[in-house]
Amino acid sequence: MPTSASTNRPEDLIARLKFSEGDAKLKALREIKNQIIGNRTKKLSYIKLGAVPTIAEVLATADDSDASLLVQSAAAIGSFACGVDAGVKAVLDAGAFPHLFRILSNPDEKVVDAGARSLRMIFQSKLAPKYHFLEEKKLEFLLSLLNNENENVTELGASIITHSCETSDEQKLLCDAGVLRRLVSLLEGSLNQRDASLDSLATVLKNNLDVISKFVALDNGRALSIITDFTKERSPRTRLLACVCLIIIGNASPCHFQGVGIKTKLILILVELLEEPGQVGEEAPFALASLIADKEDVQKLAFEVDTVDKLCNLLHKGPVQAKRFHGILLALAELCSKLESCRSRFLSLQVLNLVIDALSHENAEVQAVACLCIRNISRSVKNLSAGRFMNETIITPLLHLLHDSSTSIQVAALGAISNIVIDFASRKSVFIQCGGVRQLIQLTKSMDSTLRLNAVWALRNLMFHADNSHKEGIILELTPSGLVSLIYDSELSIQEQSLALVRNLVDGRISSIEHVFAEDGIIMNAVARQLQSCSRSEVCIQGMYVLSNVASGNELHKEAVMNQLFQSQAGEGTQSFVMKFLQDSDGQLRTAAVWCIVNLTHPESPGASARIVKLRSAGIVSQIKSMVNDPCLDAKFRVRTVLEQLATA
Repeated sequence: MPTSASTNRPEDLIARLKFSEGDAKLKALREIKNQIIGNRTKKLSYIKLGAVPTIAEVLATADDSDASLLVQSAAAIGSFACGVDAGVKAVLDAGAFPHLFRILSNPDEKVVDAGARSLRMIFQSKLAPKYHFLEEKKLEFLLSLLNNENENVTELGASIITHSCETSDEQKLLCDAGVLRRLVSLLEGSLNQRDASLDSLATVLKNNLDVISKFVALDNGRALSIITDFTKERSPRTRLLACVCLIIIGNASPCHFQGVGIKTKLILILVELLEEPGQVGEEAPFALASLIADKEDVQKLAFEVDTVDKLCNLLHKGPVQAKRFHGILLALAELCSKLESCRSRFLSLQVLNLVIDALSHENAEVQAVACLCIRNISRSVKNLSAGRFMNETIITPLLHLLHDSSTSIQVAALGAISNIVIDFASRKSVFIQCGGVRQLIQLTKSMDSTLRLNAVWALRNLMFHADNSHKEGIILELTPSGLVSLIYDSELSIQEQSLALVRNLVDGRISSIEHVFAEDGIIMNAVARQLQSCSRSEVCIQGMYVLSNVASGNELHKEAVMNQLFQSQAGEGTQSFVMKFLQDSDGQLRTAAVWCIVNLTHPESPGASARIVKLRSAGIVSQIKSMVNDPCLDAKFRVRTVLEQLATA
């Protein structure tokens, strides 16, 4: 008679597993395994009831000759670990991991198969422990797995590499140990061996030009040809993995993929794979994003085969699983990073609202990539000028993300905000009215330097071409002393952006320049002090443009700049920092210094003649004359302007 439903309840089965022996224990194990296969809800229910430690105990105590019990317990543990991180954690916490490795040496092939399959399930999770094959004995064991005649065992070896190989030293070690050649030989095995080997090869090759060079040279390029041919296979998984390997090789060594044909072929394959269900469809957009990232020529090819349309159509079809959504948004973000044609097409396809909705998605990775997408789309000057992004629908969720507990989310939101607030003066009020300034200033006080940097950068862009009332509001909230503390920040990149913020503050009307003279000129003094002491050219460039903008003001402003230029010489007989910058090897710094002299010697200024006398006395005029053929064209043109002004003074 069939067993009644009541005796197959999880609680009953676990009890029978604990207290019964022989066939009853085996039947309980088999029933649990059958109930949880492909059933996430059942798995979580059994985990909550404590089934995993009980099964791990069976595996640990079963006699090596009891093949059936070993097979069923190992298979059940693998089922718990398959696709459910909570299951992997339960398996690891129960101590089953070493026992699964132990049974790989069992004389029964079925036991070995069960152990290898379960370990592969575990190694597919990020929670799996790292396998330290830098240790000689562990490397030997890994090689024994790869060289094993059992298909499941060789797949396990490849899976361990995929999960645990993270550094260039580990890649080199595996390469030197002959792993590349062995993985290539496995490409000729079964479909599962082939896919596991391709996945493992991608890990060993990633971002390592030396290992890639050795791989490409294997058997006079035969290995590369095999992978290229795999892009034509019927199996979607094989085609995807082959594309990933080729992308990794091409990204690190572009000489192997210079033709338009192979690039277009990869794009077309990946776009086709976007439609695939399951893991392949989830991973395809990430591979596409990797292929087109930072490569304008490949982005053009992708645009020409309607990749933007196809990605947007996938979003329009309805709810998308989180990982696939993440990948699609990432691919769109990369496509829109450089080409205005891609941005325009994206906006015309009415998916911006879906990206805005993604800012509130429950998945943090989706939120972050939605920020990146908005950041890249808002690089469009045409759409910025049309006020496409400066509205509460976008600003409100972005500001909400600035309160997120994740620093990476906050940084991503700041990146999007930085682009949006460059918007023209008439629409900056939307961001300010939403309370954006206060939140940015709060983040400039963060202990995290990345947050401080990005917050200052956003304030710098908000200050760009802002009208005077907005500038006053920002500096009132930030305070002169708060700005000075940022100018003196311990991070050079923050010093640079803080000075760029001041540069934008004093750019424009004379009334804007007055801000740096507030509170006895503490901002102006801080700028000059940085120029006297800092050796980083990027910082000095921004500082000199601050002085240049101040020097474009009235006579009091120009004289204040003169005082700062020569303050460092007083009583020291040392060289003025402006002279040092005029002689610097950095063309941009020389240009910034010459711009300052241009504004100080403008012939229509009443005090220009007196300033020229002082500049000549300090040797600065002679230095300017020696730069008439400066190799930097910008500096050269500004030098000519100074010389023309000197001639008319």
